[in-house]
Amino acid sequence: MDFKRLYYFTVLARTGNFTKAAEELGIAQSALSMSIQKLEKQLALKLVNRAERKMSITSDGQVLLKHAQKILENVKQAKIQLQELKGLKSGSINFGVPAMIGSYYLPETLALFKQRYPGIQINIHEAGTATLAKMLLDGELDLAIIRADRHHDNIRCITLAKEQIVACVPREHEFAKRENITLEEFCSQPLVLFREGYFLREAVSSYCQQHRINPDIRFETNLIELLKSLIRKQIGISTCLAIILAEDAELVTVPFNPSIPLHLGIGWKASHYLSQASQALVTFLQEEMDDG
Repeated sequence: MDFKRLYYFTVLARTGNFTKAAEELGIAQSALSMSIQKLEKQLALKLVNRAERKMSITSDGQVLLKHAQKILENVKQAKIQLQELKGLKSGSINFGVPAMIGSYYLPETLALFKQRYPGIQINIHEAGTATLAKMLLDGELDLAIIRADRHHDNIRCITLAKEQIVACVPREHEFAKRENITLEEFCSQPLVLFREGYFLREAVSSYCQQHRINPDIRFETNLIELLKSLIRKQIGISTCLAIILAEDAELVTVPFNPSIPLHLGIGWKASHYLSQASQALVTFLQEEMDDG
């Protein structure tokens, strides 16, 4: 069976559209259609219902899809293990990182890693920790920074850092001189927040849902510098980690009472083979975080 046709079929199933699948694959739509037809002919099964406006995968196609995903994943893992025979002179890591962690924790660390292992390529994928955990399970990432204080089925995780989520307010704000504030007090203020799915948003969203509060959210953004600028302009207050305000004289961090702990770790899919390159990065991050 042609692995390329199987891969084309899985992309088509995921996108649910010949045009989108062809664009993602970088091939002509006619070439994709022909490839799927040849796969159907080879298997003597109808895999795709081709309606005028919308296509769908048949029941036979759904059975094939489950096996195709496993086959392609096994092929990927085989390639990785064969690559290991060449040692750490080369390799590639798909590494998922939340925006704030990538901006403030990792630049120097990754630069040092690159100096030690110049032949290893690290492909950074930025998303929220919940999305990154799903991407690990879907096989889209080799490693990711995720919450180590949450249980993740079929994900192994090593804790790298223990932080606290704090409030971020302008120096002129009434909370700035407080030793701590409650989430109830925080949620009564105008807010500028990270989008849903990011750890800095989770505690606020959970509290508001639990207490049926409709918070006054003035702005949502995942851009850290924009978020800080909006707080300086007194558009609203936000949540953050203390590290991002270490050199900002205009903004103040205020702890929550009770505190909101945040344990960050590096995770990978438990059933996946962890390449030597990935193992090297895990070990390196552990050493750097311990030294820090």
